[in-house]
Amino acid sequence: MKNRPIEILLVEDSPSDTELTMEAFREGSVESHLSHVEDGVEALSFLGRRQPYSQAPRPDLILLDLNLPQKDGREVLAELKKDPELRTIPVVVLTTSRSDQDIARAYQLQANCYISKPVEFEQFVRVVRLIEHFWLEVASLPSDWECLAGRTFPPDSY
Repeated sequence: MKNRPIEILLVEDSPSDTELTMEAFREGSVESHLSHVEDGVEALSFLGRRQPYSQAPRPDLILLDLNLPQKDGREVLAELKKDPELRTIPVVVLTTSRSDQDIARAYQLQANCYISKPVEFEQFVRVVRLIEHFWLEVASLPSDWECLAGRTFPPDSY
């Protein structure tokens, strides 16, 4: 994966949060390419490579807001994790909700991480940089999503 930028899909309807997130990644230490969609319907079209996203890159990481128009983040997460070709993509829920119910539901739907967005600008940028550091520098992501998508591994291969 080091031969190419890390592909990130940001699913966020707030223009200010979108701009802050994009700016934090632009200034980050890892080469990445951030794609952005504003609602759950667009997110699923992007991930399914349906028009107008037929040439969309496959994300290595998804940053998903929960409170989205048309189809909310919970619905997106549920559909994403049911799809054998998409369920291996790590999903970081990045939302304003601090509700215990939302946190529990996101993990039930197999979110890989749940982060409540800080209100203050500096803290928000710090959180995005921590996401970048952990998910793009510390954590190991599969290097070839296409060969792993939908594939099951026998128990002795663990």
